[in-house]
This record gives sequence, C-alpha cells and structure tokens, in this order.
Amino acid sequence: MSKHEKTYVTKADFMLHGGDYNPDQWLDRPDILEDDIKLMQKSHTNTFSVGIFAWAALEPEEGVYNFEWLDKVIDDIYSINGRVILATPSGARPAWMSQKYPEILRVNGSRVKMLHGGRHNHCFTSPVYREKTQKINRLLAERYGNHPALLMWHISNEYGGECHCDLCQDAFRGWLKKKYNNDLKSLNDAWWGPFWSHTFTDWSQIESPSSIGESMVHGLNLDWRRFVTDQTIDFYENEIVPIRELTPEVPITTNFMADTHELIPFQALDYSKFAKHLDVISWDAYPAWHNDWESTADLAMRVGFIDDLYRSLKQQPFLLMESTPSMVNWHPVNKAKRPGMHMLASMQMVAHGSDSVLYFQWRKSRGSSEKFHGAVVDHDNSSENRVFQEVAEVGKTLEKLSDIVGTNRPAEVAIFYDWESNWALNDAQGYGLETKRYPQTLVQHYRAFWEKDIPVDVITKEQDFSNYKLLIIPMLYLVSEETIARLKAFVAGGGTLVTTYISGIVNEHDLTYTGGWHKELQDIFGINPVETDTYYSSDRNAVTYRNQSYELKDYATIIKVGKVTVEATYEDDFYAGTPAVTSNKYQGGKAYYIGGRLEDQFQRDFYQELINDLSLEPAFKINHGLGVSVQVRQSVESDYVFVMNFTEEKQPITIETPVTDHLTGEELSGEITLEKYEVRILEKKK
Repeated sequence: MSKHEKTYVTKADFMLHGGDYNPDQWLDRPDILEDDIKLMQKSHTNTFSVGIFAWAALEPEEGVYNFEWLDKVIDDIYSINGRVILATPSGARPAWMSQKYPEILRVNGSRVKMLHGGRHNHCFTSPVYREKTQKINRLLAERYGNHPALLMWHISNEYGGECHCDLCQDAFRGWLKKKYNNDLKSLNDAWWGPFWSHTFTDWSQIESPSSIGESMVHGLNLDWRRFVTDQTIDFYENEIVPIRELTPEVPITTNFMADTHELIPFQALDYSKFAKHLDVISWDAYPAWHNDWESTADLAMRVGFIDDLYRSLKQQPFLLMESTPSMVNWHPVNKAKRPGMHMLASMQMVAHGSDSVLYFQWRKSRGSSEKFHGAVVDHDNSSENRVFQEVAEVGKTLEKLSDIVGTNRPAEVAIFYDWESNWALNDAQGYGLETKRYPQTLVQHYRAFWEKDIPVDVITKEQDFSNYKLLIIPMLYLVSEETIARLKAFVAGGGTLVTTYISGIVNEHDLTYTGGWHKELQDIFGINPVETDTYYSSDRNAVTYRNQSYELKDYATIIKVGKVTVEATYEDDFYAGTPAVTSNKYQGGKAYYIGGRLEDQFQRDFYQELINDLSLEPAFKINHGLGVSVQVRQSVESDYVFVMNFTEEKQPITIETPVTDHLTGEELSGEITLEKYEVRILEKKK
C-alpha cells in the first residue's frame, strides 16, 4: 500500500466529534435526556461513547438486566444520524458484586485487600471477574452488535494499576516459569540471585515486589512490570472474546493515557505491547494549557510528541478519545481554556493524525468527584455559553475535514521510546535520582524537528526502522543484543544513528554489560564511554561545538575514542579538552554519540547539520518564527497543511507556494498574519 493511501480506522468517513455520554446518571430525568438529543444537534456533534461506567444500571442485581434505557439512548442518537462507541463496563463494577465475590477486589503491594470503590479496583486474574465481564459483554454484543449506530467497541476504561493477591502471585510464578523455561537457575542468573543472598530454591518463594518485602532486586521489579502489562492484556483479551466472536467487523479500542503535569507517556503499562492487540489506538489528552511553568509552544510540542508516539504504534490515524472543552477538575489548578485555545488544541490533534475530537464529558455530573470537570453541556443546560459555542465551532470545522480522514504523516526521522528501558532506568540507584528524566530528554531531541516542521515517528524497538534516514535513541539505558544487532545493521545499511549518555548500559534482564561498553556498540560508534559524571543541580560545564560554547548540566560522559571524528569537546573539569560529541563512519552509514546533556540550542544546531546533510525537508515549507507549528497530513491527491500559532502574540508567516484555504476556498501566498492561537488549514493539490 502506498504511504499516501488512506487508512480508515472505523467505517466512518467523517471526523468523529462528541464524547463520553453518561445517560445512566439521568434516568430519572427524561427531560434532560430529551434535551441532550437537541443539544447534540446544536453542538455539531455526531459520535458518543456510552456505557463506560454503567454496569450498575445494566445489571442492578446479579442476573437481573435492564437494557431498555440503553436501547432508547442508542436509538435516539441514531435518529439524528449519530454514531455510538459502545463501552464494556468493567472499569467500575457494581457494589453487589464486590460484596458477593470479595476475591475480585485488589490487594495492594503491602498485601492489604482494598475495599469496594474507585475505578479499576479489580483483580485482573480473578476467574470470577473474568467470567462476569465476559458475560455482560456477550449480552451487549448480542443485543447491539448489528445496530446501525454501532461504530466501535470501547473496552473498559483507562486500564492501569496492579494486584498482589494470591491469585496474582500464582499467575506471576506461572508467567516466570514460562519465561525461564521452568529453570530456577536461569531466573536466579537473570536476577543476580547471590546479591544479598536472594537466590530462590523453590518457585513458591517468589513474591511480587513490595515495600514490606523485596524491592531491590531489579530483575524481579522489571519482570513484575512486564507481567502486569501481560496480565492486563490477558484480562483485556478475555473481555473481548464474545465481541470478536459476535462482531468481528467492528473495530476495538481502549483508551490509552498520558501522565500529567509535564505530559509524558503513561508509565505503568507497556503500550508498545498493548497496541498489538488493538484495532485502533485512542488516547485521553488533558494538557494543562496556560500553566505557569512553560510556554504554550513548549506544551504543544509535548502534546505533539505523544500524538506522534501513539500514531506511530500502528502507523495509522488514531482517535482522541477524551479531552476537555474547557477545564479538568484534577489538575492542581484547573484553569479554563482561553478563547481560541479549544479550536487550536483540537486542530493540533487532527494535524498529528487524529480522526476524532471527543470529550470527557458530554454533560456535567450533578454530584461526586467529576461534577466540576469540563463538559460540552454545563450545569446551566444552555447552548448559549462560551464553551458550548466553541465546541459547536469545532464541530462545524470538523464537518469540512472529511477529506482528511484516513490520511497519514510519512516521516524520514524516528525517535525510540522504550517503556522497559525507562522502568529499568528509574529503578537504577545511580546517576541523579531526580535528573534521569528519560521521556523529557526524548522531547528535547524531538524539539529540533518540531520547530522545523519536519515530521517524526516516535517508534518502539520492536518496529521496523530500516527505512528511516535518521534514527535517534537518547538514553537507551536497557538494550538487548538483538536490538544492538538491528542497530548495527541499520547503520551498516546507510542509516544515520544518534545516541547519548547513559545508553547501552544493561541488557534485557537489567544486568550490566561487562568488559566495558558492548563490543558491537563500540564497533558502531568507534568509542568506549568509560565514565559518567553526574552533576548537582548547581553544577555546570560547557562544550565547544563548531567554535561555539553550549551549556551542559546533569551528565557528562568521559569517552575513550578510536579512529573517530571529535565533533565537540568539554571546556571544564578534569576532562576539559576531551571528546564530548563524536561521529563515526561505519560501513554505509554514520553514528553519533552525544556525551552530555546540553542546552536546547545545541540540539537545534546539531540536528540542523544532519537535516542539511540528509536532505530532510518539511512536507510543506512555510517560513515562520518560534511558536508556530506546521504539520501536514498527506493523501494521494492533496497535502493538508495545518498552520498553528501556539503563542500569545500575532505571528507573521510566509507561504512560498500558492495554496488554498481548505475552509474558506481563499487562495493564499506570500506573507499573512496569524492571530493569537489562530489555526489555518491549507490544501495543496498534488
């Protein structure tokens, strides 16, 4: 298939607009449910996720079902030409189930059984809970599988957390037996068992990590995190058995997340593994717009990084499953979106590959913890307030973007993101405990391309990277010999590879490589990193690169070099004048090593040279200043160019090639001005 051919992730050939709808909270208010249908039309929304936390309404008593209210809701949505993303309700089970079957309640790391409440407070190993979820899901699939409104299945909600009960301990031991071929010696070798006399002589002695037990065996910790991911996926696979059986043509998703504040990928589960089990990637995005610790453009860049990661997991469009049209209720400060920001933030998602703008939530709850979380419909039940009107404007815009649905964003640059390496690095009792910042470091390197409008795939180590011109793997602390061999082949075949300090330190068992840096890495890069100096927050050094000085902080690697090109040297300390950045020609390609954590301007200047050397170009060239982002989605017929002003000031841009404003039909070229938070969507016919 051509890289410009469309991939429709659902049967819809239009942009999805709507979001989480909880009519089960309003069953005693039919007038409210009637208003919802009218307001959906006024807001230009067309798709609604229903049933996400509705188990108590669907099965108020064991074996007693009430689907009639859901029948009417789905029929009413379809009557206005709307579509439904139907959720399975396993994210929050009813109280009667916890009371009758206490085994389904989780046990925490301190081995304390949790009480009923919250969300995802269930054991993912419990046979009872697996049976119950499969039963309710079968009933949903039988009843609604052929309904014309059904667009997609939304499995559970924001999977996460872990359970340490006896069932999970047994499952963990079984997982380990399979991984280590039922050989305890292999496990002890991988976990470095003699340390602190932690050699196991029977499988029954192994427990999951705990603050009241073992937490310092890093191989154990790493395998537990892998198990939690695998067991969560196994629970999900159990959930979807009847859905796959009865509705094989209906795509399936579950909503991924991002950790908040600095907006980094969700850490608790390895989404690179989970993605293989989904038809469509979707995620819940809640950036803290207008915060007081970074610029709007910096935050937009972080959003773009996660968008590109989740899009790249399946190399197809993704869905924005949840966002807020106004504010959330769980940030430390819950600030309202300023006028224009909702349109800009929504279009950024589309620009990076989303075929939807969906919200949590459609209507605000009256009570409990989410009653002040932003929604399309506020407590005033009005279509006249600012937020509702801005949602309607987004809806009108999305209605004009149907041609963009299914288009992708081909890239020649890739950055590795690796969940397992981050787990292992965070576990390491070394370096700077507060300055490792692996995801944030990747974003530093991503910045140089985002600011130049050069598309980037954020990929995982399992994916094929052979066809990229440039592969960047900062701080890849954990790297297996298999991955090293693939990296070597990439460079030998003509690729350009960039790595940094604290890379290639441990293998897949979190055991250090002995005898210095791995021999194959020394071959690729032509160096041996012999020592890593870790700085206090007040420490500073600098490197000289191309006769210019750049600030260095946090980390500096002392490098033993072979026949390589020294690109930059340290200015201070006992390694002053020694190599800080090197390059090495290896067969058909080239490998760069950056020994220290350097300021953003170094990344800009360093990667600009590679951009020039490798003839990397934006998909569409527009001249602009910092804070403006240009992202392009491409089809066989057209390039769709999103020009976005992520600053609080007017910004001039220059369009060198004539284009058409996709929304207005206006022909544009030369210099134009973007207003604060303005976005223009342009089309260039091929």
